[in-house]
Amino acid sequence: MNLTLLTALGVGGATIVGALIGFMFKKISHKFSDYVLSFAAGVMLAAAVIGLVLPSIESGGTFAPLVTVVGVICGALMLNIIDKIVPHLHKLAGAEIEAHSEASQRINKIMLFVLAIAIHNFPEGIAAGVGLGSGNVSQALTISLGIALQNIPEGMVIISPMLASGISKSRTLLIAMLTGVVEVIGTFIGSFAVGFSQGILPFALAFAGGTMLYIVSDEMIPETHAHGNERGSTYSLLFGFLLMLIVDFYLG
Repeated sequence: MNLTLLTALGVGGATIVGALIGFMFKKISHKFSDYVLSFAAGVMLAAAVIGLVLPSIESGGTFAPLVTVVGVICGALMLNIIDKIVPHLHKLAGAEIEAHSEASQRINKIMLFVLAIAIHNFPEGIAAGVGLGSGNVSQALTISLGIALQNIPEGMVIISPMLASGISKSRTLLIAMLTGVVEVIGTFIGSFAVGFSQGILPFALAFAGGTMLYIVSDEMIPETHAHGNERGSTYSLLFGFLLMLIVDFYLG
């Protein structure tokens, strides 16, 4: 339980750390944001494959490949359904929020923005919790580190749009904290579910891996390739991926 609590606080707290950095640098360039987010995408990609998908196959028994494939697809489909309901994060950020001058429209856009972040953070928390429930501490730390590193740039980039929309600094920080709390809750749910029944572990690992792969491909990569920084972003992703390979080798 202590490890679960520390992981939950670390994963959720990373968003707050990013938010505090966002306050320090109110205007973050697209290039810097893209490179940092791409690095985080590489870390998450490695964490999903090494810490979730491969362990799912290794612990799935006779029907391991089928269980893993179904789990990954179900995880991706869940986020696909969520995206049908809640617009993508990158479509809600920056100028699109600032473009609405009327107070009611601005508030509605901000609330949708916050809801989108919170909903997308929830499955990340579940992924961290499932990793802990697997019992492999090194893999769990790899997954949690990947998610935490992704949350820092996310926390950074959400501050400026909210401040520009007229929300006070204190409320902006509170909103950022609440999005982190959602991730903490997800971590406990994922850990409890796997701990309650080890029989669902292979599917749960694959499901969590599917959610992370979906986020990397559908949210993070398109965002980092939208501002003319594709080449640098690609190498940043590769660097993040390779770094996690090295970390996993020595931790494992």
